[in-house]
Amino acid sequence: MRPRFYVPDLDPGAERIRLPDDEAEHLARVLRLAAGAEVEIFDGRGGLWRAEVVQAGKRVVQVKARERVTAARETRIPITLVPSVLKSDKMDAVVRDAVMLGVATIQPVLSARSEIGFAALSKGHRAERWRRLAVVSAKQCGRAVVPPVFEPLAFETYLSGGGKPFLSAKAPSAKPEGVPLRLICVEPSALEGLARAVHDVSAPSSAHLIVGPEGGWTPDEVASAIAHGAVPVSLGGRTLRADAVPLVALTALLTTWSAL
Repeated sequence: MRPRFYVPDLDPGAERIRLPDDEAEHLARVLRLAAGAEVEIFDGRGGLWRAEVVQAGKRVVQVKARERVTAARETRIPITLVPSVLKSDKMDAVVRDAVMLGVATIQPVLSARSEIGFAALSKGHRAERWRRLAVVSAKQCGRAVVPPVFEPLAFETYLSGGGKPFLSAKAPSAKPEGVPLRLICVEPSALEGLARAVHDVSAPSSAHLIVGPEGGWTPDEVASAIAHGAVPVSLGGRTLRADAVPLVALTALLTTWSAL
């Protein structure tokens, strides 16, 4: 398997393509590749090319695109994952696994029981870290698309619109244009059995999967989500860890919808 490198402003017709500094360092200092080595480069928007290293200096690495190649197929139903922010490495795992499973976008939210606030997220540059992890995961799993990871929003802001570009995603034919199907994962004991099983949800044109924090959603948050059109869904009778729910729910939905 050829090493893969992310070049967001990639122009495949250029005589020489300069790798971003972090990708150049990985090629030259970590992998120790030299001129003549065969690699792959991708633009994060679906374009993937076989390329040849033409310069591998300590500070500058340049490659030449040789031919376009086929990337891993994207899921046919675009899903936006809406996870309530978890503590450090748990959230890292959520982002990594979600990208691996093919989500189209990730919109983190802060809910009533989130164990971290906006100030700490900003100070720790967490959104930037998640974007880097999205790139790494896309490279590892063979995708040529890097899903956008948006800045965290308050949960209520997300429900009411939030002014984010993901709201323009195509909707199921049964819903108004521009409104994706919203699914909110709830605990087995919630809503006295009124939540739908994931395998009973018909395939939409696009969807948002909303997943709660370690302490779960408050009753008011569930009620507000339902009032905004979200459908409560359950993963069965077991209570799962918050960082496991996105992986299990995405796998269950994509399998049910034959969209993997």
